[in-house]
Amino acid sequence: MAGPRISDDPLYRLLRIGKIDEFNQRIAAGETVDLKGCDFRHINLQQLNADGLDFSDSYFRQSDLRGVDFSKCINFEGASIHAAKISGARFPREIRADETLLSLEYGPRLRYT
Repeated sequence: MAGPRISDDPLYRLLRIGKIDEFNQRIAAGETVDLKGCDFRHINLQQLNADGLDFSDSYFRQSDLRGVDFSKCINFEGASIHAAKISGARFPREIRADETLLSLEYGPRLRYT
């Protein structure tokens, strides 16, 4: 499995520079983005609308996910949330709480049950 990628996609770039509101607006307007396997390390993603997005195999190490609702994203399997801030975040129900805790503390990728 490859490491995290930094995509040239303009919508992904918005997330990397903290323009979450603009990203949300453009996604709501029908634009699409490929976020599979992307690098979100150390990025503040608060206020992100994750509905319908695919974050499979992405890295969220030490990112700020507080309050983000990932429960309606297409896929979160294989993501790693090591040392991320997750207070108030919601994850897909297919991911058990102990799986989330393991990834948060030690960094393994999340698995669906």
